[in-house]
Amino acid sequence: MPLLKNNVLVPDSWTHAEAEGELPAAGDVSVPFARLQTDWDTLSSRPGRLGLRFSNTDKPESLANMLPRLSLIVLPFPAFNDGRAYSIARSLREMGYKGELRATGNVLPDQLQFMLQVGFDSFEIGERFPLETWQKASHQMSLAYQRGLFRRANEAEIWTERHTDAEPWLEQPHAG
Repeated sequence: MPLLKNNVLVPDSWTHAEAEGELPAAGDVSVPFARLQTDWDTLSSRPGRLGLRFSNTDKPESLANMLPRLSLIVLPFPAFNDGRAYSIARSLREMGYKGELRATGNVLPDQLQFMLQVGFDSFEIGERFPLETWQKASHQMSLAYQRGLFRRANEAEIWTERHTDAEPWLEQPHAG
């Protein structure tokens, strides 16, 4: 499946292992969360980078001690209206995770900006939309409604842009 990273298609260098079975002797490997829990000692000491495929039903807090060793966390979007991976991604970034966050599943161009704002940096995009559509989507919005954790240099918050010349309004009588 095509992998979009920094607005270009790149090869996926990771081996995605199953819950059971042999692992390659070395190299980058991702495993399901259940296997990570049961084989943590073996996996964390093997050569190569370690990645995780994390379910929408798992709690990000359960990864707190493992985050420094993980280089990749893959979060699924099983349907376009299932936003649990957004919350998990933001939680992981707030917990200090610095590695690659990858979105997989039903990833759509019109959701790309929101995914970038919560910390995703790579996307398994399928072949439904051409690369040009993805590249355009990554630059379509230059303003954000909320402060994202990973706002790019050219992206401003709408509140700030609307109030660049105004004096601060300390009281808001209309609000209550």
